[in-house]
Amino acid sequence: MPPARWDSTLKKRTDVTPGTSLLVIMGCGTSVATEKQGRRVETDDTVKTPSPALTMKAAVLIQRWYRRYMARLEMRRRYTWNIFQSIEYAGEQDQLQLSSFFSFMLDNFTQLNGNGPDLISQLLDPVVDPWLDRETCYNMIPVPELYTGPRLSFPLSVSDTNALLSAFKEQQTLHARYVLQLLYETKKLLKQMPNITHLSTSYTNEITICGDLHGRLDDLLLIFYKNGLPSAETPYVFNGDFVDRGKKSIEVVILLFAYLLLYPDYMHLNRGNHEDHIMNLRYGFTKEVMQKYKAHGREILQLFQDVFSLLPVATVIDGKILIVHGGISDQTDLDFLSSIERHKVKSALRFPRRSVEQLDIGQSCRQMKRLRSAACSRPSSSRSHSKNQRTPHQRNRRCGHSRQDSAASTSSSSSSSSSSSLLCSPRTPSCLSPRPCPSSPSMPNAINDLQVPFLDSLSSVPPPSPPQHDREWKQIVDILWSDPKTQKGCSPNTFRGGGCYFGPDVTQRLLLQHGLQLLIRSHECKQEGYELCHGGQVITIFSASNYYEEGSNRGAYIKVGRELVPRFYQYQVSRTTRKLTLTQRYNRVRAAEGSALKALKEKLFSHHSELLSGLQQYDPNNTGSVSVSEWAQVLESVLRLDLPWRTLRPHLARLAPDGSVDYQSCFEDMESGISLPQVTSNLAETLFRYRTDIEIIFNIIDKDHSGLISVEEFRHTWRLFSAHLGVDIDDRTIDDLARSIDFNKDGSIDFTEFLEAFRVVHKLDNKDQQLNGKMDGEKHL
Repeated sequence: MPPARWDSTLKKRTDVTPGTSLLVIMGCGTSVATEKQGRRVETDDTVKTPSPALTMKAAVLIQRWYRRYMARLEMRRRYTWNIFQSIEYAGEQDQLQLSSFFSFMLDNFTQLNGNGPDLISQLLDPVVDPWLDRETCYNMIPVPELYTGPRLSFPLSVSDTNALLSAFKEQQTLHARYVLQLLYETKKLLKQMPNITHLSTSYTNEITICGDLHGRLDDLLLIFYKNGLPSAETPYVFNGDFVDRGKKSIEVVILLFAYLLLYPDYMHLNRGNHEDHIMNLRYGFTKEVMQKYKAHGREILQLFQDVFSLLPVATVIDGKILIVHGGISDQTDLDFLSSIERHKVKSALRFPRRSVEQLDIGQSCRQMKRLRSAACSRPSSSRSHSKNQRTPHQRNRRCGHSRQDSAASTSSSSSSSSSSSLLCSPRTPSCLSPRPCPSSPSMPNAINDLQVPFLDSLSSVPPPSPPQHDREWKQIVDILWSDPKTQKGCSPNTFRGGGCYFGPDVTQRLLLQHGLQLLIRSHECKQEGYELCHGGQVITIFSASNYYEEGSNRGAYIKVGRELVPRFYQYQVSRTTRKLTLTQRYNRVRAAEGSALKALKEKLFSHHSELLSGLQQYDPNNTGSVSVSEWAQVLESVLRLDLPWRTLRPHLARLAPDGSVDYQSCFEDMESGISLPQVTSNLAETLFRYRTDIEIIFNIIDKDHSGLISVEEFRHTWRLFSAHLGVDIDDRTIDDLARSIDFNKDGSIDFTEFLEAFRVVHKLDNKDQQLNGKMDGEKHL
């Protein structure tokens, strides 16, 4: 009798007639019938069955190989993650340092030198265009008949939000007239909202809480697909950082604002640290808006600035669950936070104004003389040695990963009497920037003095005591920028450069003080999309999957019902719906690892001279090699990235025959983008390192975002840049540089081409591209 098979179309068993093709697997043998051959070819079924002991041994060997393979893969995934996160936080610290430099110049430079930096004033305290004050200014913008995108009518309806969803899925852009009108309506609504939104689960079954989206439209659409669109039955809380980094920030924030207008009682938005116009300059939102809305981009950005400053800063569910973007500090007071005029904090990176008139210049000059005499009496070697005393192991580890904090090594971690919020001061000594003065045992307060120019000399001035508006500003900074840590106490967040690290005791104290049970925050990317710490009292939720690279992390959201027990839902945007094979998982980790190592090598290249100087101190005989431990120590002391350098060594440097590290090999596969003979090696390295800062300063000057600036504006950029870094660049060098990149001699400089010259090029990538080009050429022959 022929074998039977299951016919899925007839939903019944059918018999196989002779002559049809069939593969039947029975034990270790196979039987194949083919129509063409008309005969049956059978393998030998007499193969002996292996013994159970041999089968078990083979299974154990396979399992052991699999476990080792997955362990190595996980190790690579983790250090790849650490590289991405360390470089991300280093970039945030650079942004905070640049912002603090701008703030200090704006507050003090005018009064000390008599002429204010207008372009910085326009950045930090922009003058609102009178045209925007008109409530119906958007009506003056015509919508052409050829426009095929959605046409919104206000108040919005479900059909409008559906039209937006469909348009954004089809890569369409909303017309500037509707963007401005939507922002105006959102601004009017947010003005009526309190600083802290209070929600109740008694009116709904569950509330969905989402973390950072960062311009990932695909993640937002996936959340809506899996969980449902915002409505009375599906209320949402989006916990900040809607924009920056991703390519669809404008679409994401427009959808969120549209649903906020449609369902103001069921759609709730908290402010994040990226809802900040100064952060948007570095991380892409400003550039995205200007590219998509060239004619009205500036007006749209000004309105976004107002709307961002009006977003609530916290949400409380049933009086038991507190939701903030970053975290808390030992100074966080929810009652005080409720009374703050939040719209006055346009940017958390904008320091409160401090007038030099508040400072006692005469006393400071006398103190400065004493400091100089004390500093001169100290050996230079001891001063330089004390600067580098901090090691990675002296920093506190934060919960969930190996990020560490240097403040705990110098102050008691349990101390919580002083304010712990922080924003970085300018990164290098400069006559215009705050910097610590040499301390002496007899003058403990000198470490916090500021050096400012006064009567052609430097004066050390003590910072004034913080007034009321400083306290309000610090409350906002702590809420938006802080991170949890495993150790007790509260300390400055030195790794990010803003906010604080708060321990489990700080969390418990705040929860008890306000009768809360749980703190939900975002602000940190997590590999699984969420993480619990502080004994389950703090939950981090992050909703942007593939944040660093495809496959780098999952996204997640939380659902909370009347029982107030959080339930987690994970997802990951992927090109395929099938589960990845082992080979596909390996390739994904390998691709992410390659991207991370490229970024890390660029860091090494941009600190070339510092690294060489440090490594040569351990190589007095100029052998070109140092021990592995010395190599790792120098890299950490210069880069401050807190990475497993010994593990990464095979990817960054070769070993010499004697087992030492050939440190010159760290820089072999990288070179500069374009050679400019007018640029010295030291200046070029500075440009590589601070390329993003230069671009930010340029974007401030380039008001129309044309990509072109005059030679005079170029000089202005360099004066700001050299003041920021304390780099001595004379006018002649700047003029020579400007002439060399004014290629068509029309008096304008294409800044994009200029920045391209100061880009790290990976030689191996060039070789791969050339090889692929040759292979493609051979195919077409």
